[in-house]
Amino acid sequence: MNRITGRSAFLALLKDEGVTHLFGNPGTTELPVMDALKDHPDLTYVLGLQESLVVAMADGYARASGELVACNVHVAPGLGNALGSLFNAKFTGTPMILTAGQQELGHGLTEPLLYHPLVPMAEPLVKWAVEVPRLEDLPRIVRRAAKVAMTPPTGPVFISLPGDILNAEAGIDLGASSRVDTRVRPSNETLRTLAERLLKASKPVIIAGDELVKSDALKVAGQFASALGAPVYQQSAPYGAHFISTHPCYMGSLTRDQKRVRALLSDFDLMIVLGADAVRMSVMDPVEPKPEDLPVVHIGLNDWDIAKNYAVEIGIKADLRETLGALVPVIDEVGGASHRDRAKAAIAALSKNNWTANRDVLAAKARDRQSVTPIDVDWLSLCVAEALPDNAVLVNEGLTSSRHLTDFAPYTDRYGFHGLASGGIGWSVPASVGIAMAQAPRPVCTVVGDGSAMYSIQALWTAAANKLPITYVICNNGGYRIIKQRLLSFHGNDHFIGMDFEDPPIDFVQMGQSMGIPSVRIEDPAALAPALKDAMRTPGPKLFDVIVDDKVG
Repeated sequence: MNRITGRSAFLALLKDEGVTHLFGNPGTTELPVMDALKDHPDLTYVLGLQESLVVAMADGYARASGELVACNVHVAPGLGNALGSLFNAKFTGTPMILTAGQQELGHGLTEPLLYHPLVPMAEPLVKWAVEVPRLEDLPRIVRRAAKVAMTPPTGPVFISLPGDILNAEAGIDLGASSRVDTRVRPSNETLRTLAERLLKASKPVIIAGDELVKSDALKVAGQFASALGAPVYQQSAPYGAHFISTHPCYMGSLTRDQKRVRALLSDFDLMIVLGADAVRMSVMDPVEPKPEDLPVVHIGLNDWDIAKNYAVEIGIKADLRETLGALVPVIDEVGGASHRDRAKAAIAALSKNNWTANRDVLAAKARDRQSVTPIDVDWLSLCVAEALPDNAVLVNEGLTSSRHLTDFAPYTDRYGFHGLASGGIGWSVPASVGIAMAQAPRPVCTVVGDGSAMYSIQALWTAAANKLPITYVICNNGGYRIIKQRLLSFHGNDHFIGMDFEDPPIDFVQMGQSMGIPSVRIEDPAALAPALKDAMRTPGPKLFDVIVDDKVG
């Protein structure tokens, strides 16, 4: 058995588990890993300038590839910095191995600088957290961590790496990678029962969720909607390309307004949930978003979401691509020619109000405001959508400034759109780095509010250092408009304290240029379209500081 150091074994194990990029920000306790990288040139190290950015970059990479990703941060303060981004990764079920260097075993007892037990810090936000007690246990721990992270419902895991373990040397067996196959479908009997129940409904509605992306089920989800003749709405937290926008059954995304969602759902007699927390809301409202008399059928592998808040008539823990692929022929068989005719008629009726029809209406309204200054946010969103190359990836954290962005830019493939998920802002600027690496050579366009951008602006340096094809569009309204809107709406108060950063104003052009990114301020609405089209078709990162309407009402 060949002798190997813990640091080299750690990197070899990551590579054997399919990891190609290690995102990190090193400190003294991570030096063993940094020393070993010279012996593993096929593992790309990506430097982020703060730990929350490191985790967000890794999160973006995994979300845009479906692959296991790894990131390494610096002891207790670094892990603390990373927790907000780790919360985002937990929310989206990102398969991630997060590690942190730790003081040598026993040395922590003396409470040296930077020391704190790491496992209790990470545990609330991960599927599994552990500290390596012996070099001989390192292979078992990394193998288990990879398996746990990649087994649906996927999610992040955490490993604390003591320095003496990484520096130790021994003859150890690195073992082998394991994966759990969860591509299961219901029995034939259950499929028939399900088909009969779906066909019994006269007005079913489908809610499409993130598991359709993870399962690579967008194509078969479209076939299912067509077979049923049912309208499709995206889940209320629209952070991925959860359905193909131009499909005739696609209507758009649910809002997070309880009254509006309830009014919409009241028109249906069956809600079919495909891998989603279908009606997750933001702020409290005494009105329940789901009508009490609306029955639910829920299919997916994340059983936590099934009947989490509302009882289901039928709940099925199964893979969506396998299940829907088997279910569509059963619907056709049970429903017969008469149902096929009804489904076609229902789809035809949707054409007046589906995503495509609504896009035309909204685009016309946006064009009516193309000369308004400061720049109208809907005109900005339309310009971004129309400037996107066919193979572009769109990233959205524009909040109030991008309310109609995905009403203009269609979802075309499962990795073509990524949005803020948990509500923890500052995700998109660093996440776009990982997304661009995962989807290379596709160009990436990131629309982000000025407030969100300032949470993680130093990620621009990593984009520049790696010459990534990212066009950053910063919607600059000089403050936290979403908080102003809610203060006015909830409390009738327009005295905005702590919500502006206009004196002094933030100069995103100088900031971008200081980190190596060509940057331009745009105040003329006529300059938007040509600037965006040119930027998205030229190599390397670019930044536009777009001065947009800051009105709150």
